[in-house]
Amino acid sequence: MRSSRRRPWLVPVLLCGLAVLAARPTDGMDGDGGPGTGLGPQVARLYDDAAKATRRYEDGRREAEAQRTKALEYERRLDGQRRKIDAMREDLGRIARAQYRDGGGLPLTARMLLADDPDDLMRGQRAVSRAHRAVDRAIGENLGAQARLAAEEAEAQAAWQALEKRNADLVKLKKEIEGRLEAARSRLEGQADTSVAAGSCPGAVRLDQSDLPAGPSWMAPVETYELSASFGSGGSRWANRHTGQDFAVPVGTPVRSVGTGRVLKVSCGGAFGIQVVVEHPGGYYTQYAHLAAVAVDQGDRVGAGQWIGQSGSTGNSTGPHLHFEVRVTPEMGSALDPVPWLSQRGVPL
Repeated sequence: MRSSRRRPWLVPVLLCGLAVLAARPTDGMDGDGGPGTGLGPQVARLYDDAAKATRRYEDGRREAEAQRTKALEYERRLDGQRRKIDAMREDLGRIARAQYRDGGGLPLTARMLLADDPDDLMRGQRAVSRAHRAVDRAIGENLGAQARLAAEEAEAQAAWQALEKRNADLVKLKKEIEGRLEAARSRLEGQADTSVAAGSCPGAVRLDQSDLPAGPSWMAPVETYELSASFGSGGSRWANRHTGQDFAVPVGTPVRSVGTGRVLKVSCGGAFGIQVVVEHPGGYYTQYAHLAAVAVDQGDRVGAGQWIGQSGSTGNSTGPHLHFEVRVTPEMGSALDPVPWLSQRGVPL
């Protein structure tokens, strides 16, 4: 177990994280929520801030648990040291009692005069003296070890309590961010519904995505999700069968292109609401529907993992989710089951 002395940076890092996260959610939140106020980027930032706060809390919780385990281990070892000292003191008591029973209360000169073999008496006296010194030395060493353990236990306890307080602050901050996120999501959804009802697609609002994920050529269209309606399932909302895979995610969740390609179509209205269709090499097309906002324009080149919009509930939808399709033509009626298609490209869902 690593010593808590090696982690002096932990609490300052958490404090810096709190300061940064506390400042960010207020950026640009004073607008009236109308077109042009950048609700999409605000939601994306808040979404990212909430995820970061969650990760920081989980990191802090694990570190606090490790510190608590360390303090409990120190306490267990302290108990062992105390038991050793008690046993050594008992040994000293036994030696003293044995000396007394063997005439240890008499002066050494008198005992030598009365002894049958003075040399044996001296040897025994030296042995007893060495035993005394050995036990005293061992007790001293154990007392020193006990003092060191007590100091380390106190340090681990203090670090644990400090981390618990930071975690409580992070929980409070996370709830505040999530409250602001929920309000911004509601405004974004209302804005999207208004645009679709008016038949005017909102223009692309570029999202501030830091870096594209490195490595994989293909990935899931959203990072965190629950699968809902699957390909081929029946239901009253579809004329025949469900033609894609639904991902249950909150409004405003960044939606990403599953692979490299070109934006073939951005449209709104009808059953799919606001949607984006991307053309990929090899003759495949992917559709992202029921969006609340788009972050690309028709003709844009996109990379795997690039944000192309934000999830919503526009069109024929009973709740926030992403409808994702894989097709062999740009139009409806040529859909493939997206789950095995992605799995073949190294993306299990």
